[in-house]
Amino acid sequence: MFASEKRPLHIGRWVVLLLVAAIAFWYYAPPKLYVFYSKDGAEDFSYVLNTQNRIVRGNLRPGETTGDVGHIFPNEDFFMRLDWWSNKGRSHCINITPRWPTTEIHLDRNGDIDNSEGSGTDADRLKPCVAGSAKP
Repeated sequence: MFASEKRPLHIGRWVVLLLVAAIAFWYYAPPKLYVFYSKDGAEDFSYVLNTQNRIVRGNLRPGETTGDVGHIFPNEDFFMRLDWWSNKGRSHCINITPRWPTTEIHLDRNGDIDNSEGSGTDADRLKPCVAGSAKP
C-alpha cells in the first residue's frame, strides 16, 4: 500500500474527531444554573425560569432540583430570571448572572434563598428583580 492511499482515511479520522470535539464543547461550555430545594422543605413551589425568553415552568417539591443552561457567549442583553411562589401566597423573584461552569442556588426549608455560610449559594451572582419601566 502506498502512503497516498492511506491519506483519505487519516483525514477522515481528524474530521470526525474535530466534529466530536465541537459537539462536546457546545454541550459543556454553556454555564449551568442549578436550584436546589431543601429536603426539609415545608411546601411545594411553582416556578418560572426565564433564560433569554426561553421559558421553563414547573413545580419544585422538597428535595428536588431544577435548572437550565445559559449562553456560551452572552451579549449585554442576556438575562436569566427565576420566579417561584407557593399556594400560601409566598413569592420570590431574582435575576441571575450565571458563571462558568455552574451557578448554584439553595433554597432553605421556607423556600427562601439560603445565604448562610457553607450553603453553596452563589449569592454574588444574584440580584433582586426590579419592576418594569412601563408607564400607564
